[in-house]
Amino acid sequence: MNVIEEKFTRQTMTHLHTWTPSLFSFRCTRDAGFRFTAGQFARLGVRKASGAIVWRGYSMVSSPFDEFLEFFSIVVPGGEFTSELSQLEVGDEILIEKQAHGFLTLDRFVDGDHLWLLATGTGVAPFLSILQDFSVWERFERIVLVYSVRTEAELAYRELLDEILTREYVAEHAHKLTFVPVVTRSAVPGCLNARITDLLETGELERHVSLPMTAEDSRVLLCGNPEMVEDCRMLLQKRDMQLSLTRRPGAVAVENYW
Repeated sequence: MNVIEEKFTRQTMTHLHTWTPSLFSFRCTRDAGFRFTAGQFARLGVRKASGAIVWRGYSMVSSPFDEFLEFFSIVVPGGEFTSELSQLEVGDEILIEKQAHGFLTLDRFVDGDHLWLLATGTGVAPFLSILQDFSVWERFERIVLVYSVRTEAELAYRELLDEILTREYVAEHAHKLTFVPVVTRSAVPGCLNARITDLLETGELERHVSLPMTAEDSRVLLCGNPEMVEDCRMLLQKRDMQLSLTRRPGAVAVENYW
């Protein structure tokens, strides 16, 4: 076994689900030694026909306590990784690095009463994992999940979200969650119809949930399109909501694995 092979385990695809022609989810087996904190990501590897391995970071949708790993993916036309990944079937092999990565975790914050989870597209994945961790429900008084997509068909995982709220360890805290679906390309009943950055800039998001987003009380996690993440970060910075760093606790945490 060479040094590169020692860094990963070989896992097996066990379940595939297609949401739209360009969005799918998959589950695979989980090595007994693989540990992660809700919100982190794993580096996944697929073998090309040439034998070369292509690697990409994917946040876990699944809970740290599940016996399987679940991931949410977009198909990038001509993409070196997703073109291979989308061709895998149940029973096929996928490689997973032994070490989880990332800082989109609740331990980035030392205090705060309100948690805002702002996601676009597949960026909702780590937030679904976080919502399956009991600690988030104990720690925050209000939790706002904002999930922005282009079309209504792309609003994946609604059933999982509903199911999480009925779990025994969550049920008594379920009232803390406000779910805000956002569809940007058309008006859909029950959904906001604007980019997250516009909703922040105009104050419409806060009015919609009747909760102010302040540096004193709010903690914000951002995940999704890199442009959205950066634009939101700059808007929040104007509110004196700074990135939370090890040496300087703040109000904002982002993930960068693109």
